[in-house]
This record gives sequence, structure tokens and C-alpha cells, in this order.
Amino acid sequence: MGDRPRPLKIPQSILEQVCEEARRAFPAECCGWLAGPSAGAVEAVRPCGNAQQAGAHPTAADRDAERAYVIAGDDLLAFDRSFDGPAPARAVYHSHPNGRAYFSDTDRAVALSPWGDGPTYPVQQLVVGIDESGVREAALFAWSEEQRDFIEVARYPVSLT
Repeated sequence: MGDRPRPLKIPQSILEQVCEEARRAFPAECCGWLAGPSAGAVEAVRPCGNAQQAGAHPTAADRDAERAYVIAGDDLLAFDRSFDGPAPARAVYHSHPNGRAYFSDTDRAVALSPWGDGPTYPVQQLVVGIDESGVREAALFAWSEEQRDFIEVARYPVSLT
């Protein structure tokens, strides 16, 4: 049996910033990434615009920003360049405005390399579930070589407000 992926250490203050982004974007999905100099922890939030407003989703162009997200343009370029810098992206985050924190089939399709060899980027995936009453839950997903899929590696306590 292989090694289970280890979850990033996400400080409560970083999680709160991501939850605030989800609240601001609701009912649309928010998106961005978390960065840090250490492979095991993050210390910065980089919010991004959701380019899905323009129908730019690579696998679900028919969805609106309430059902999909796309990091594009200058945000995507900065994300890609972060891997050559001192504090690279460690996790991509987005929200689900249906109140549930899960890694959907669409999330998986976007995160995977089109060549079928695993994730496109070496990052974990943080999903925040929010609905009209507030943030309901948050979960972190990481690539498992053994399972050849993203698996849940952490759940976080969140505040509804």
C-alpha cells in the first residue's frame, strides 16, 4: 500500500480569507490559489477573477459562473509563473454555491492533464461549500498516485457567517 498524500497546513487565517472570498463571490463560484515557500504549508491567498462569466470553461462552457470557475488571462499566467518563484502555488481553491465541499467530475477534468498522466499542476485542491446561509464546509483534496485520483485529505471547521 502506497503513501497517503499529506494535507497542506492551512492556517485558520488563510482559511478565513478564502471563506470571505466565497462570501463575496456568492452566488458565483470564487477561485484563486494558496502559495507558500514550504511544500507542506501555505501563507498567502491569491484571489482570481472567475473568467467563467465569459463562458471560458474548457470542459463545461455551457455553465455560468454559479456552476463553474476558470482561472484565465493574467491570473493564469501569474499562477503558472509562481512555480519558478520563491513562494509557488500549493493549492487551487474554489467554492461550490450549493453548500457542499466535494471534488466534482468537472473539477477533476479541469485539474487533470489532458495526456492522462495525473494532475496538470503539482497542487492540492481546496473546495469551500457555501449557500445563502453562509459557508457550510471546506475540504482539501490531493492527488493519490496509488488511486490515480484526487482524494479527500482534510476537512476544516468553518463559520457560517
